[in-house]
Amino acid sequence: MDFWYRYFYKPNVWQKALSVCLLPFSVCYCLIATLKRRLAKKQDFGIPIISVGNLIAGGSGKTPFLIHIANFLSECQYGEICVISRGYKRKSTGLVWVSKNGDILCDVKKSGDEPYLIAKSCKDISVLVCKNREFAIKEAIKSGAQIILLDDGLRFRFAKLDFILRPKEKPYFDFCLPSGIYRENPALYHTFQANPLAKILQEERDFFRIVTITNQTPKMLLLTAIANPQRLKQFLPPHITHHITKEICLKDHSDFNKQHINSLLTSTKATSILTTQKMKSSLNILALSLVL
Repeated sequence: MDFWYRYFYKPNVWQKALSVCLLPFSVCYCLIATLKRRLAKKQDFGIPIISVGNLIAGGSGKTPFLIHIANFLSECQYGEICVISRGYKRKSTGLVWVSKNGDILCDVKKSGDEPYLIAKSCKDISVLVCKNREFAIKEAIKSGAQIILLDDGLRFRFAKLDFILRPKEKPYFDFCLPSGIYRENPALYHTFQANPLAKILQEERDFFRIVTITNQTPKMLLLTAIANPQRLKQFLPPHITHHITKEICLKDHSDFNKQHINSLLTSTKATSILTTQKMKSSLNILALSLVL
């Protein structure tokens, strides 16, 4: 079992002791995160902004949820839609347009894997990446955006509607990093419940993941580079697990070495790769996609 999954969700005695020892650092982290959010400048950009975020460090399904909302709004023809993301782990700086009205304008290295997947999965919308969300929103408006979808925008004090995704599996400790997996005070769940412009959505209650596996082959190499990869197995049908010859779990947003992956395919005698759609957008070799 992955060390970090066990540490955050199913800790043993020594990991529990480590969490307690690290509590002073967690308190400092929580205090800094709270101050940054409360001291942030309040802003109203005059157009609808929908933010999709969470309180934990990854693994709650933000990307597929945001894609679903973007496609729904596009089908309803509410206006020109622009998705704004930081573009975590991208090989570029500043503001980069990933797509405009459905036309892809850069590669996955410049955009980051999540924005690129969003751009590929959503027709007729625009996607841009920028660390400065305020600047990005203004640029999107200049380009004609009428609705903004903000990826991971919970901490910003913009006039917006917040969707806060709560994962199915609850972390063992209600602590912030590094003692727990929260990056904001978990008490915010109660705060947001009283906010009419915030909606907490519980996985397996308010939203569900629909899994589709394409191009299944007899021998598959399971390759992941997502947060909390242990959760991936929960979505695999039992008959699929019998066809997995080896599991490779890389760090979240990892880059891929094509030569290494091809050598793994050869050594395991796998006939294809079983991976998430986000991973598939970054691979240039034969892949078997798992869509979450």
